[in-house]
Amino acid sequence: MNSLLQTLYHIPYFRKAVYHMPTTENDNPSGSIPLALQSLFYKLQYSDTSVATKELTKSFGWDTYDSFMQHDVQELNRVLCEKLEDKMKGTVVEGTIQQLFEGHHMNYIECINVDYKSTRKESFYDLQLDVKGCRDVYASFDKYVEVERLEGDNKYHAEQYGLQDAKKGVLFIDFPPVLQLQLKRFEYDFIRDTMVKINDRYEFPLQLDLDREDGKYLSPDADRSIRNLYTLHGVLVHSGGVHGGHYYAYIRPTLSDQWFKFDDERVTKEDVKRALEEQYGGEEELPQANPGFNNAPFKFTKYSNAYMLVYIRESDKEKIICNVDEKDIAEHLRIRLKKEQEEKELKRKEKAEAHLYTIIKVARNEDLLEQIGKDIYFDLVDHDKVRSFRIQKQMPFNLFKEEVAKEFGVPVQFQRYWLWAKRQNHTYRPNRPLTHMEEAQSVGQLREVSNKANNAELKLFLEVEVGLDQRPVAPPEKTKEEILIFFKLYDPLKEEMRYLGRLFVKASGKPAEILTKLNEMAGFGADEEIELFEEIKFEPNVMCEHIDKKATFRASQLEDGDIICFQKAAPVSEQCRYPDVPSFLEYVRNRQVVRFRSLEKPKEDEFCLELSKLYTYDDVVEKVAHHLGLNDPSKIRLTSHNCYSQQPKPQPIKYRGVDHLSDMLLHYNQTSDILYYEILDIPHRIARSQNVEGCFPSFDQG
Repeated sequence: MNSLLQTLYHIPYFRKAVYHMPTTENDNPSGSIPLALQSLFYKLQYSDTSVATKELTKSFGWDTYDSFMQHDVQELNRVLCEKLEDKMKGTVVEGTIQQLFEGHHMNYIECINVDYKSTRKESFYDLQLDVKGCRDVYASFDKYVEVERLEGDNKYHAEQYGLQDAKKGVLFIDFPPVLQLQLKRFEYDFIRDTMVKINDRYEFPLQLDLDREDGKYLSPDADRSIRNLYTLHGVLVHSGGVHGGHYYAYIRPTLSDQWFKFDDERVTKEDVKRALEEQYGGEEELPQANPGFNNAPFKFTKYSNAYMLVYIRESDKEKIICNVDEKDIAEHLRIRLKKEQEEKELKRKEKAEAHLYTIIKVARNEDLLEQIGKDIYFDLVDHDKVRSFRIQKQMPFNLFKEEVAKEFGVPVQFQRYWLWAKRQNHTYRPNRPLTHMEEAQSVGQLREVSNKANNAELKLFLEVEVGLDQRPVAPPEKTKEEILIFFKLYDPLKEEMRYLGRLFVKASGKPAEILTKLNEMAGFGADEEIELFEEIKFEPNVMCEHIDKKATFRASQLEDGDIICFQKAAPVSEQCRYPDVPSFLEYVRNRQVVRFRSLEKPKEDEFCLELSKLYTYDDVVEKVAHHLGLNDPSKIRLTSHNCYSQQPKPQPIKYRGVDHLSDMLLHYNQTSDILYYEILDIPHRIARSQNVEGCFPSFDQG
């Protein structure tokens, strides 16, 4: 793809037309081919670094797997030109693709013995030329217009004349200003039953005269006043075999004779011999090590050779190799792309200076209120969504506190910071407050002390105590006897969990002593009976245990940073799917939204179902059948998703052949959220017993 895009970019008339396609500042490059190509061309023209094609391939509608496949260049070229041609309709550049690349030829059949001739005019954007059996481009054109005799058993049916001897062939009505020649380097070998690459020597001239021998390639209707003399502009090269290889291009970007080699991010000056003769292919002799001896020269096949040629007509060269500058680029595009460049430069600078800085992520009570029950259910906060500060390592921590005061409006004297710690059960909780001595250190020293993993980040919890007027007050000194506990409230009727707040409790105290306070925090009556549960862990399985309200916090092994979830103890109605905290957390941990697609339309999501990863095979097909209004779930057959090819796996899931939904969604070390379904005429278990499994088409390409 890179070599094709470089070739198109270096047709300035084409580039100018792309720049003049209407786009707006609200367009998204990933969804707009014009903007994606404008962005790509602008970066190629003005950027000092290599350019990614990700947005362009996304705008084509290609998925990840497609992007990594080495598409045939002709296919790529046609997809791009067709899409651009469509997008140019109704704009100032409508018809540019046709003006540049479209030619026409005439297919004819002419009877030999009667006066009857059939012709059909066809357009082309590129020509496929045979390499095998042809020594050069002229030989390929000779073969292209070669006359075929229709006689014997192969006579032509000429309407009222019946079967007749005839001549069949092709002649050109006109050639385009930019002539793209696809060389047929790959073909199917019927004997070996496989695709093979043709590495035969195949020559192509610097100047191509298609008017030669009195216009032998032209039809009688061709305009002979147009001189069809072409100069080579680009040579696209494939190095390797039929199953893969490397692509690069030789291009002459200007009207000068200087050639350049474009090999992904490497660009080098080259001479004409390297661009032409060395890309003919064929065999090459190695110089003899001992020239005095009568040794036969050693020959080897060259696997690097041209597979596409781009010629520009001499009479159109000045028009096509035109000047393209910033005035051809829409202002919103210049602003957008310059901003992108500035952001990229800033990121590069930040990366270069990263060793001088520490990222401090500060979680607050407000973050817990915002996230718990919406973005997260387990633990306390997603640190990637809290306010982060990029601070020089040499900065004293007390100065950092002033930065926080400006950001959050909390005076320095009212701030208390807690370090987070990862526990053995993989939960992440506030562990202990910073000491006065630690706060006197630099940010870098504090990070090294607190972070055994030597991570670049320092994660803190900012504790702010408020008075009766809801204004910050100085936090009281924490004694060893006090424990910081966080509280979540669960509502079984609404199936909702939310964060309520935190309390300091005495280790020797009992939960029964704080029930009134918890009811007040929850908005319950003072005497409401509530049940308490400790949220212990959620990986690999949920562990949430009932708390004895009469045992001490110490006896229940509760410590700083622990989480207590509570709910009303009154009996809940049978309508509650998850009557208590443990059952709700189990549900949240294992719920999975699955996108279902019909096997007949494997690219389109048809419906989504919220299921549990613990569902059995029977549970899943029952849910699918219910959604589809099908009485017999056993007629549903499911197929898993291949995460690499982005297509269905070649074989369906065996009837009851997996334990849980999680197994159906697993593909090697990746988890998908897609399943394919089909409705069978007979139950799946019977189809399997009759060995019908293999009788359905495979959509898997890899």
